[in-house]
Amino acid sequence: MVTALTILIALNGLLLILVVLVQNPKGGGIDSTFGGAGANQMLGAARSSDFIEKLTWGLAITMFVLAIITAIIVTGAGGVSSTVTGSQG
Repeated sequence: MVTALTILIALNGLLLILVVLVQNPKGGGIDSTFGGAGANQMLGAARSSDFIEKLTWGLAITMFVLAIITAIIVTGAGGVSSTVTGSQG
């Protein structure tokens, strides 16, 4: 279970990196490398930046939630072993 969550966190992180790199640093919409004017005409300049911004926020929130869930699961599994090691000393 922890392995699956770790893989999801890694994939989410890679997608988040890609989405942030696609953004134009000046807030002008999709970067020219990934379609430029054609992408802006298809989606509209304002709509493309809104979509990318919402996708960035969604991926960031997903990363946060996955990290918390993984920490809770690991702590729950680690709680059993910590009582065993605590009783030895």
